Formats: sequence, structure tokens, C-alpha cells
Amino acid sequence: MSTNAQCDDLYDYAVAPARSGRRRAKRTPVTWTVTDDWPKDEPVAEAEISVFEAWFGDLFDELFGDC
Repeated sequence: MSTNAQCDDLYDYAVAPARSGRRRAKRTPVTWTVTDDWPKDEPVAEAEISVFEAWFGDLFDELFGDC
């Protein structure tokens, strides 16, 4: 068996599957409802603010400017 014949077998998985002639059934649209049960003000610790400033400080400066 030649080297080229061995390599040709590597690409057998790439053959597209045959498509059937049937069309998919139409789906009815679904309406989603999102509810929020979080409190109006969520407490944030100083340590959490420090972490965000350390990792995203440059991005915040770019978005909001130096304050």
C-alpha cells in the first residue's frame, strides 16, 4: 500500500451526510418572561471592588475615563 493511499483514508470522516428531501416542521415562537427577584440594592464589599479594579481597571478607564 502506498503512502498516498494511507493518507486518503484519513479524510473519510469528512463526507457530508446525505440529506433527506423532507422539510422541517415549523416551530411556534416561544414567549419568554424574565423575572427579577434580587433586592433593589445589592451590597458589594470593598474586596470585590478591589478585585474588579485590579483586573479591569484599564478597561474601566477606557470606557468611563479617569475619574
